[in-house]
Amino acid sequence: MESLKSGLQNKNTVTELNYPIKFSPIFKEYLWGGAKLKEVLAKDVNTETASESWEISAVEGNVSQVSNGDLQGKNLQELMDTYTSDLLGKSVYERFGTKFPILIKFIDARLDLSVQLHPHDDLAKERHNSFGKTEMWHVMQADPGSKLIVGFNQELTKESYLEHLEKGQLLEILNQEVVEAGDTYFINTGKVHAIGAGILLAEIQQTSDITYRIYDYERKDKDGNTRELHTELAVDAIDYSLKDDFKVNYQKQSNTTNSMVNCPYFVTNYLNVVGSYVKQLVNRDSFTIYICVAGKAQIKIGEHTENLSMGQTVLVPAAVNEAVISAADAKILEVYI
Repeated sequence: MESLKSGLQNKNTVTELNYPIKFSPIFKEYLWGGAKLKEVLAKDVNTETASESWEISAVEGNVSQVSNGDLQGKNLQELMDTYTSDLLGKSVYERFGTKFPILIKFIDARLDLSVQLHPHDDLAKERHNSFGKTEMWHVMQADPGSKLIVGFNQELTKESYLEHLEKGQLLEILNQEVVEAGDTYFINTGKVHAIGAGILLAEIQQTSDITYRIYDYERKDKDGNTRELHTELAVDAIDYSLKDDFKVNYQKQSNTTNSMVNCPYFVTNYLNVVGSYVKQLVNRDSFTIYICVAGKAQIKIGEHTENLSMGQTVLVPAAVNEAVISAADAKILEVYI
């Protein structure tokens, strides 16, 4: 890759990027969506239901637009093209260029989502010229008894899986987990999974829209059509082994960095901010994303302060050295590469 901008290259760059950047949510509607994005997260949804709020996205056709500060009106792709490593971090820019590597969403499941999985990087590259899709879920609210599907409840082979599928017995071999607010799950590629009815969660994922749907409860859309299944594509992408590697155990100490997930695609930490907490970012060669999953906070960078309520997300450019987060009691996810 040709010459890279490095860190604080000039005064203009520092001035323009020296604040917590907010983006306008991009709403998605599917047949399983509900009203919690509006009612719980206070999203400005102008439809009765909404399924997803894409908070930070550079997916083609769904690029987030800045909603605050000096950069208001510009989109994320323009920011990456203009500021490169000052925004992304030198190592992130070297690895991904101006393709933003993370997609942040809030998801509201009024009904069960389809059972699905995602291919790993090599298979996604070969088949779709795309990244794979490693992701994680953090449950923000769950109706009593709500469940996630994560992995299988027994060791399988490709042949035994197909036998259950053909007999209509797929649900019998899936692992189901009853969840509550605060539960966190890491979904590596190949793992079958589904969000169950009654769950509102934050999703952090590789930037990819490649999904193999293997079961959809034989539902029909408003036009009477069933959704496409990807049975053949999925067979070689599924991890058939029995693993207990998905639930994330993490500390919840106040005003410190509690590690949740550390994988090649993203790092996620849990912050429980009570009072004022200073985050030193000077040695972090990456942008940082803060997602408020409970409570309210303020985040201050230099002279700029932004409010951060449950269901809001900000992007802190890599060129920023320090952020001060203040709250009576807020729960925040911190994400970076």
